[in-house]
Amino acid sequence: MFEGKDGENSVEDIISRYKDDVASLAPYITWLKEHTKQQVAESYSNSELSKSMPFPVYDSNLLSFVKQAQQTKMMNRNYTYVYTRNHLHTYKDELLFIEDAEITDMDDLAGILSRYILEGQTKGTVWAEGVYTGVLYAVVYKMDDLIHFWGTMSY
Repeated sequence: MFEGKDGENSVEDIISRYKDDVASLAPYITWLKEHTKQQVAESYSNSELSKSMPFPVYDSNLLSFVKQAQQTKMMNRNYTYVYTRNHLHTYKDELLFIEDAEITDMDDLAGILSRYILEGQTKGTVWAEGVYTGVLYAVVYKMDDLIHFWGTMSY
């Protein structure tokens, strides 16, 4: 994957591809950390709607984060390949992978983020699970950390 100083997937190329998108998500790091292990969605139901299906009501910060993430170039509908290639089956596997990730793993980190954002569009609990388990915090924090670390090094 690493092709030298100036090639595609070089450190400089990776930083230039992800820097702006990660910077747009960085303001949410504190909120994501504070809400790990907390519920950020409630199920709305009403006695008058007894024949209706309950639906989730999300924290406004979560919706802002999701909207911002959807606008980035990091969303990849082929995220399933990231999970297969890296043998990720549970959120604990995701957290271990994120912890050990390097700058050359940015595409895979974006794949993990993509899974939560894109799958959450059709499955009501995925966004809240990502916050509760800490995966969304961990992936955004790690990406920001890698960009800052490698972006300040001189070659």
